[in-house]
Amino acid sequence: MKFLLALTSLWFTTTVLAAETSRPNILFILADDQSPFDLKVYDPQSKLETPTIDRLAAEGMVFDGAHQMGAWCGGVCTPSRHMIMSGRTLWHIPDKTTPGRSPLSADPQYVPTDLPSHTMAAVFNNAGYDTMRTCKRGNSYAAANAQFTVVRDAVKRGNTDESGSGWHAQQVLDYLGQREASQDNDPFLIYFGFSHPHDTRMGKPELLAKYGAVNHKDKKSLPPANPKQPPLPPNYLPTHPFDNTEMNVRDEINVSGVWRNRDEQTIRNELGREFACSENIDIQINKVLDKLEAMGELDNTYIVYTSDHGMAIGRHGLQGKQNLYEHTFRVPFIVKGPGIQSGTRVLGNIYLLDVLATFCDLTGVEAPTTCEGQSFKPVLMGDQATVRDTLYGSYSGGNKPGMRCVKQGDWKLIRYESPDGGVSETQLFNLAENPLELLSEHHAPSVTQLTGTKPLAHQVNLADDPKYAGKLKEMEQILLAEMHRNDDPFRLQGQPNDAPQPKNTNKADSAAKTKAAKKRSK
Repeated sequence: MKFLLALTSLWFTTTVLAAETSRPNILFILADDQSPFDLKVYDPQSKLETPTIDRLAAEGMVFDGAHQMGAWCGGVCTPSRHMIMSGRTLWHIPDKTTPGRSPLSADPQYVPTDLPSHTMAAVFNNAGYDTMRTCKRGNSYAAANAQFTVVRDAVKRGNTDESGSGWHAQQVLDYLGQREASQDNDPFLIYFGFSHPHDTRMGKPELLAKYGAVNHKDKKSLPPANPKQPPLPPNYLPTHPFDNTEMNVRDEINVSGVWRNRDEQTIRNELGREFACSENIDIQINKVLDKLEAMGELDNTYIVYTSDHGMAIGRHGLQGKQNLYEHTFRVPFIVKGPGIQSGTRVLGNIYLLDVLATFCDLTGVEAPTTCEGQSFKPVLMGDQATVRDTLYGSYSGGNKPGMRCVKQGDWKLIRYESPDGGVSETQLFNLAENPLELLSEHHAPSVTQLTGTKPLAHQVNLADDPKYAGKLKEMEQILLAEMHRNDDPFRLQGQPNDAPQPKNTNKADSAAKTKAAKKRSK
């Protein structure tokens, strides 16, 4: 009898351990500032070489409709990373409560006061996972970052392995080595973030040479032209055609090597620097994947590659991430792991804020009640193509209310508004027919000669075309509905004065906002 009891106990213990070790791992890889169209996965004509990312795409699933919801400050990465960590929407995440940044952030009706204890690492710690992160320091969600058991953060934008992306990879490799040495069999969640290709884009010398780029530092001269440099983007413009409410943010006027310049030599050189940094990220990812394979962990790990937001770098005459064009509103998003069919491609219609809900769903971990994201596990498993029909985007880091966009089906509406700056612009695009969001300015011979792109006659902003007046009205109604649904605290001209107000707003602020809202509604 004792023997049978001992055997039963051994079987039970072995079964529990086997179940524990079979729980999938998560490796979440986050680049800092990268347009999806930098990658061959999204633009086959791109000169950027990323064999590791290409392999992830070939062995996993590529999302053509992954987005970041937007920002209420010029440092777009800050709200983006808050949304990733908490699974909450743009107006339901905390801020430092600087007046005018995120008006609802200090109101517990919209932002739970105990939110850090319900963020990614806290949730997975409680579920028995080992959690580790390496990423840049700052412009992030510090209270959520601190929940990781192992934190190795630093800003590394240098041009050596010790001062650049190689440092972040080494932190993950060291962590995995320690797990291996201690025979740690707990499932893990690793947040593998980089400080590049965010500027200053100090590429490694050999990679800069490959892309014909230099680390240009002289404001009084242009960087040298080089045939090895990437070509201009097909939607390049020498200047944005109007004030988009945020034309004087740092990214648009003070990026080292670019500043206010949008000439061909400057943009091509900066793209070369971007590509040098991005290829180095690819090299570093490969080192980590090789280590996981050697440890026998690769096949049981969900690997996500993405970025906190896109980037312009010459597209539409812009340089930064403070806009809602597709090159910035969208992000690269590739997933490989158990149950995901190789070489698949989906629309998805996901936000970065859906990541937490999805990780919980994939691992059997209970999602926190504070999480507002939608799991896209059904998309990953091939059961459906999208998780939502409509996508909302907002940028209000400059003059208020700023920019808003909405996408549904093939159609996209972008509105720009700043009563104080005299800005009121509308754009309407059929993305099936005009995926690059080309404007009439892209048709100018001086531009087409530079880009080699010859737009078709209908590839323009359709907002002023009477044939699309009905579609314009429909999209404006959809935008308003999304602003309501997401508790947008601002309103645009012609919209009702019904924006939510924080409870802690003083009377003077409330009166000023009410006056501005009434002015917009006239």
